Amino acid sequence: MTLALDVPGAMLLGVAALLWIVGGAYASAHLRGDPNAARFAEWWLLTLTGNMGVFIAADLVSFYLAFSMVSLAVYGLIVHDGTPGSRRAGVIYVALAALGEAFLLMAFVFMAAAAPDSSLLIRDAVAALPGSPWRDAALTLLILGFGLKIGLVPLHVWMPLAYTAAPIPAAAVLSGAAVKAGVIGFIRFLPLGVAMPECGEALAAAGLFSAFYGVLVGITQQNPKTVLAYSSVSQMGLLAAALGMGLAAGDTGTALGTSFAAAYHVLVKGGLFLAIGVAATARARPWPVLIPAAVLALRLGGLPLTGGALAKLAVKAQFGEGVVSWLTTLSAAGSTLLMLHFLRRLIQVAPPGAPAMPTARYTGAWLVMAFAAVTVPWWLYPTAESGPRLAALAPATLWAALWPVLIGGLLAAGLWRWGHRLPRVPEGDVVVLGEGAVRASVPWAEAIERGDAYLRQWPVAGLSLLMLAIILGIAMLGWG
Repeated sequence: MTLALDVPGAMLLGVAALLWIVGGAYASAHLRGDPNAARFAEWWLLTLTGNMGVFIAADLVSFYLAFSMVSLAVYGLIVHDGTPGSRRAGVIYVALAALGEAFLLMAFVFMAAAAPDSSLLIRDAVAALPGSPWRDAALTLLILGFGLKIGLVPLHVWMPLAYTAAPIPAAAVLSGAAVKAGVIGFIRFLPLGVAMPECGEALAAAGLFSAFYGVLVGITQQNPKTVLAYSSVSQMGLLAAALGMGLAAGDTGTALGTSFAAAYHVLVKGGLFLAIGVAATARARPWPVLIPAAVLALRLGGLPLTGGALAKLAVKAQFGEGVVSWLTTLSAAGSTLLMLHFLRRLIQVAPPGAPAMPTARYTGAWLVMAFAAVTVPWWLYPTAESGPRLAALAPATLWAALWPVLIGGLLAAGLWRWGHRLPRVPEGDVVVLGEGAVRASVPWAEAIERGDAYLRQWPVAGLSLLMLAIILGIAMLGWG
C-alpha cells in the first residue's frame, strides 16, 4: 500500500474529516436508544475508512480497495431503518455500485497493462495513459465508473433514493463527503496535462446535462432530502463539466479549482442535511434554524461575498467565455431556484405551533458545520490558485455573481405560483420506468421458462433431435 497527499487530496481530506466528525457527533445523539446503533456504527466506520483512504491512496490496488469500501459499505447506512423503501433503495444502490466497481476494475487493468515496468502507482499509470493502445477504452470506463459515483445522468438514480432513505447523519456524510470519492477519482486518473478534446467534451456535455436535469426534476420533489439529492446531481454535474473542459484543454490547473469547489460542496451540503434534522426537532421555533439554513442554501447559487462565489471563480478558467460559460451561469440561476424550493419544503417539515422537542444534542453539531461552511472557504481559497481574495470583491465580479441569483429568485416566485401544475416525478425518476418494464416482462419470462421446461422433457427433446437429424439428412442429400 502506497500513500501520498497532494493539495487536492489534502483539501478534500480535511473538509471530509470535519464533516465525518460533526456527523458522528450528530449520529451519536440521533441513535441514542436505537437497538441497532452498534450495527450502524460498524457500517459508519467502514465507510469512513474507505472515504479517507481514497484521498491518500497512491497506487491502483489501494485506491480500488478504498473506493470499494466507501461504495459498498454505504449499503448498511441506507437500509438501517429497515423499511421497505430503504431496502429497495439499498438494493438499487448496491447493484449500481457493483456495476461501477466493474467499470473501474476493467479501467485499472487497462492502465496497469500500459504502465512502465509493471508499476501500479497512479502517477505512472496516468502518465502512460495518453500513449496507451487502450486509452479510449480506459477513459470511457473511468468516466462510467466515477460518473456513476458522482451521479451523472442517467447513472444518478441511486442518489435520490439513497439520500432520502438514509438517516439524517448518514445522508449528510454521504452527500457531502462520500460522493467526493468520484471527484478525487476524476482528478487522480484523468490525464489533465494532455489535451483530449473528444473525451473532455463528452464529459463536459454529460456534466452540463446533469446540472440542468437535476434542477428540473428537483423542483418537482416534495421531500427536502430528495430536493437536496437532486441538487447534488446538479452540483456534481457542474464539477464534471469543469473537469471535462479541463481535460479537453489539457489544463493542469483544473485539479486545484475543482477540488476547491468540491470541498466547498462538502461543507454546505453536509450543513443543509443536518439542518433538516434540526428543523424537524425545532417545530415550535423553526425560524432560528431556517434563517441560517437559507444563508447556506443560497450559497450554492453563488451568492456574492460567500464561498459559493469563490467556488465559481475557482472553476471560471475552465468554462471560459463562450457558450459553456453562459450555460454554467444559467445553472447558477437554476441552483438558486432549487435551493429556494428546498427552503419552502423545509418550512413544511417544521410547521409552526407543533410540540417542541429537545434540540440541544443536534444544534451544536449543526452550528459547527454551518460556521465551517461560512469561514473555511475563505481560508482555503488561496490554495486553489485562482487569484487573490480581493478579486471576489470587485464590482464586476459581484454583479456577475448576483444577477443569476436574482433570476433564480424570480423563477422561484413563478414556481410558487404555478408549481402545482408540474408533474410529480417519483424519487429515482428513470429507475421507476425500469422497474415497470421489469414487472411487465415477468409474465413473458414465466411463459418462456414454462416452454423451456416442456422442451427439456425427454420425449419432446428426443423427438426434436430426431426431426433435426432428418432435416439435416435431407439437406445433405439435396446438396449432394
